[in-house]
Amino acid sequence: MRRLLSAVAVGLLVALAPLAHAEDPYEVKIEFKDGKANPLNLTVPAGKKIRIVVTNAGTQPVEFESTDLRKEKVLGPGVTSSVICAPMQPGTYKWFDDFHPNTAKGTIVAR
Repeated sequence: MRRLLSAVAVGLLVALAPLAHAEDPYEVKIEFKDGKANPLNLTVPAGKKIRIVVTNAGTQPVEFESTDLRKEKVLGPGVTSSVICAPMQPGTYKWFDDFHPNTAKGTIVAR
């Protein structure tokens, strides 16, 4: 009987462990189109995992890039993808479209 209870307890712990640690990332979205991006400035909570959903609504390739965050993602026309960022310290992090660096650039402010 003890072995059965121990096995059930271990099974419950294994099954519930992902729920105890799983926390959905805070999600923000950026849309690129014809060399421009919207929005240019995002505010996110500091200390929380972030998902940046990037959509290319234009007809040319785009590249979301942030040297501050050490992230980059190239998207063809009509593609949506995401970038996951580890929890950020409070501060301002720059990003840009490497194909349109003068017109599509912005910031992510972690507070």
